[in-house]
Amino acid sequence: MLTGYWHNFDNPAVELRLRDVPSEYDVVAVAFAEATATPGAVTFAVDPGLSAALGGYTDADFRADVQTLRSRGKKVIISVGGETGRVAVNDAASASAFADSVHALIGRYGFDGVDIDLENGLNPTYMGQALRSLRAKVGANLIITMAPQTIDMQSPAGGYFKLALDIRDILTVVHTQYYNSGAMLGCDQNAAYPQGTVNFIVALACIQLEAGLRPDQVALGLPAGPGAAGGGIVPPSVVNAAMDCLAKGTNCGSFRPPRTYPGLRGAMTWSINWDVSNGNGFARTVKPHLATLP
Repeated sequence: MLTGYWHNFDNPAVELRLRDVPSEYDVVAVAFAEATATPGAVTFAVDPGLSAALGGYTDADFRADVQTLRSRGKKVIISVGGETGRVAVNDAASASAFADSVHALIGRYGFDGVDIDLENGLNPTYMGQALRSLRAKVGANLIITMAPQTIDMQSPAGGYFKLALDIRDILTVVHTQYYNSGAMLGCDQNAAYPQGTVNFIVALACIQLEAGLRPDQVALGLPAGPGAAGGGIVPPSVVNAAMDCLAKGTNCGSFRPPRTYPGLRGAMTWSINWDVSNGNGFARTVKPHLATLP
């Protein structure tokens, strides 16, 4: 599965209508739903700056495009959070507000699920409660993804990691952001690996795989190329090598995981817009490689 984020904003990357997302992407995460004045509740609408940059792009156009992608066999999910996101689910009331508001967005726009990309911390108890409530409303087909930063997945005791383990019976995939990071410990716990290397990606993914997540619940999140991140940008071939190392035990760096993890879920990129800006190299290199994984 190849997941990419779609910008609901105007920045130096190319602006795209949702229907113009390249066909390589299996899951499109719409970035982002935003907090409201009600704690836990979120909302979404097409960004006016994006609409202007596209020469007019309405909510109705967007809703139609969601259905167009779904008719192509793609999944479209709404991502909550982002670097500046301030969504807080810290008690039962905000958990209910989160579940109710995301459910309303799913009904309004036709989203297939939700992505939790809270980069300013989360409460695993109440976010878990919110996600279970949402799944009860939507049903077993609800996609639930998470996009933690590397620091969030160093220990199963951390909030994000605890959430993933607590909801692993309903969790689709965690695509950790292996970028914009300092050096981090891997599952060997005896070396701090620098970002931007096969060792870094594999050794950190190994923590999740050894601490309770299934291989199909782990994907590798990397930047799409120049402009997409401040650090950790690697050629798409490095992403492929890291997946090979984890799934097949080939193309590893100096670090080798204790076992192989066939069924690894694939890759994520920030972002589709940056990938298109850089010539689609990420999608065109990584997507075909997914078919070679066990």
